Amino acid sequence: MNGLVLLIISVAVLVAGYILYGRWLCKQWGVGELDKPTPAHTLEDGIDYVPAKAPVLMGHHFSSIAGAGPITGPINAAGFGWLACTLWILVGGIFFGGVHDFGALFASVRHDGKSIGEIISTNMSKRAKMLFLIFAYLTLILVVAAFASIVAGTFGATFVEDNVDLAASEANARVAMVSLLFIAIAIVFGFLVYRRNAPMGIASVIGVVAIVAIIAIGMNFHPIYLSKDTWMWICGIYIAIASVTPVWILLQPRDYLSSFLLYAMLAVAVVAVVLARPDMSTMPMVEASPAAGPIFPVLFTTIACGAISGFHSLVSSGTTSKQLDKETDAKPIAYGGMLLECVLAILTLCAVAYAKVYDLTGATNIFGGGLAHMIDDSIPGTYDILFTLLVLTYSAFCLTSLDTATRLARFMFQEFWLDGSKGETPENVTGYKKVLSNIYVSTAITVVLGVLLGLNGYEKIWALFGSANQLLAALGLLAVATWLGNIGKNNKMFLIPMGFMLVVTIFSLGINTMNQVNAISAGGADWGPYVQAILGVLLIVLAVILAIEGIQTIAHPKKSQKA
Repeated sequence: MNGLVLLIISVAVLVAGYILYGRWLCKQWGVGELDKPTPAHTLEDGIDYVPAKAPVLMGHHFSSIAGAGPITGPINAAGFGWLACTLWILVGGIFFGGVHDFGALFASVRHDGKSIGEIISTNMSKRAKMLFLIFAYLTLILVVAAFASIVAGTFGATFVEDNVDLAASEANARVAMVSLLFIAIAIVFGFLVYRRNAPMGIASVIGVVAIVAIIAIGMNFHPIYLSKDTWMWICGIYIAIASVTPVWILLQPRDYLSSFLLYAMLAVAVVAVVLARPDMSTMPMVEASPAAGPIFPVLFTTIACGAISGFHSLVSSGTTSKQLDKETDAKPIAYGGMLLECVLAILTLCAVAYAKVYDLTGATNIFGGGLAHMIDDSIPGTYDILFTLLVLTYSAFCLTSLDTATRLARFMFQEFWLDGSKGETPENVTGYKKVLSNIYVSTAITVVLGVLLGLNGYEKIWALFGSANQLLAALGLLAVATWLGNIGKNNKMFLIPMGFMLVVTIFSLGINTMNQVNAISAGGADWGPYVQAILGVLLIVLAVILAIEGIQTIAHPKKSQKA
């Protein structure tokens, strides 16, 4: 199979899915039927609830949900074959992930921008909400640890006997310098647009010119060479500030400007595939991958962000819903954003096929090196700048997801101590609830836990993330399905994806738990296998409890909700 043909077919299928299935979902759910402002307007507070124009919010949403997932997932799943991966990306994106993301955003908007946890509380039970929030918060701490480590790794210098290896560290120093400058221009952009009312078109042109300028500066001036651990703590300070800063100052403008980098990366990747037309036969079509495990369920937990990912429902209901300008923007932002991520996943498969020619290893080298080589082989002398641009964009994905995950974890931590049914807020509660739901306390706890885990071996339990993330997806589907059933709307499009993801999760957790038990039995295991085994059992129990309660609610909708 020619990589260009694969890309053309995949894009055509995804566009058809967006137009046809997306339109049908809008009709079934009644998107836009209520003539009322969104929570971004009715609850505007200048910090979390701030309406954003669709292109700006699309930049935030797409940057946040993408992270490293649509790149690392297909790379790690490549052993299962390009055809198996492609089918899951396309079917999963249109009928699983798109429905999941779109449904979570729409449900949150109809629940005053509240999280999936509050939707579960309203439509299922308070117990289910508490279980979900604990699980989601712990998963987000793992995300913060992992993405902080990835970002710090793309910034960190290489040291040889306490001396910096300048040659080996130059690419990372460039990425670090550009990233720091990027934050600065984002703040200026936000000030111009939201406080000086600069026209979005003019501000966008200035922003793009500024991006080109800082890339040029970073390529030629990059004096900061720090260790990965030092960058970890710097990232911790940054995400602590970003989590409590009003979204118009940093989150909205930075993510909007980041989107231009991301779109440029997609354009470079498309050009690369057009020029090189990689031969997909360097990968098998469908093949078992003994090293990774059986194709079921491992394929469906390995490729997550490129098909369906529970983290997306947290973004949709955590930050995006609080910035949605009008309800009809939900389809292009949530459903369209998911399908755009599918395109990135297909492009990554093409990069994997070409990277095999050069025997590249590591996600950064496979993705960035594979695409850069595609163009450099046709246009010599372009490799260095393309590789730096692609790695910079990859880092921007992760940095955006990192501070979004921190803000989401802060929301979850605060919500855990508050009873939404009683109208409790951080401002009107007293005692320990007031302390623990405080924006700064919840942020500090989240950041310290995330950074410490990142510094002390999050990799030891990272194998759980794929299953935990897909359990989040199943629970996100379940939450929206129960709400739609309670208000008398069609929720049948959720049932097969929800059931499938629950089965995938339980099988995957079962396999991983048995592997950890075997490792413990063999002797010499550190704390990682013990924690994985215990958490694996707890997650299986959680999945079963919430599935039973959700199915009961779907079968017997709450009459009080039907009106």
